[in-house]
Amino acid sequence: MLKIENLHARVEDKAILRGINLEVKPGEVHAIMGPNGSGKSTLSSVIAGKEEYEVTDGEIIFENEDIAELAAEERAHKGIFLSFQYPVEIPGVSVTNFMKTAINETRKAKGLDEMPAKDMLKLIREKSELLEIDRKFLSRSLNEGFSGGEKKRNEIFQMAMLEPKLAILDETDSGLDIDALRIVANGVNKLKSKDNAVIVITHYQRLLDYIVPDFVHVLYNGRIVKSGGKELAHELEEKGYDWIKEEVNA
Repeated sequence: MLKIENLHARVEDKAILRGINLEVKPGEVHAIMGPNGSGKSTLSSVIAGKEEYEVTDGEIIFENEDIAELAAEERAHKGIFLSFQYPVEIPGVSVTNFMKTAINETRKAKGLDEMPAKDMLKLIREKSELLEIDRKFLSRSLNEGFSGGEKKRNEIFQMAMLEPKLAILDETDSGLDIDALRIVANGVNKLKSKDNAVIVITHYQRLLDYIVPDFVHVLYNGRIVKSGGKELAHELEEKGYDWIKEEVNA
């Protein structure tokens, strides 16, 4: 589904990614961990096509297509979803209306007609029930006055509605208490299937107690320096990142 080869990227002339190699297949969950400044959020932004990042070398292949030249919007239409660490507030635009617009823009990009209103309402009802979202929540302005947990739950709702092929969760556990974390993780788990894939970017192992990864990768100084199974996350929780740095610098 996603194949990244020798990816180098920079922002404002500062090199951040220094040769990333990663392959994600349908049905897989990959966790990317690493200390602050290692390039985790840059990697998610580059895959999603955020324009402030410049790819200087390497390839990003998504479903057998080189997407390096595609805009973020085009990548989203092809099925790449990025949850933000700090979601933006949009006063005056309800959660429901935002989702209607997003879905119909994606359909338009694929040459399809707008989704009929009754089908849209049915989909909204199904997904909100799946994620245990109160109907009143959907009429509120997008992210305005939302708690950290509500913002994250709203992003998982967007993911449920858009049904992306690849979901990238960038530090989605940031600032969440245990209850909110569990709700968000349950939502992600309910949406996993053999046809989609998830990349979870996190500092902490605790999220991976709820969203169990098939693979864990450690990013350090712009490179993936170690990969393993879920037990690697437990090792990082126990030992921290210093032993990884020592291994790399040895």
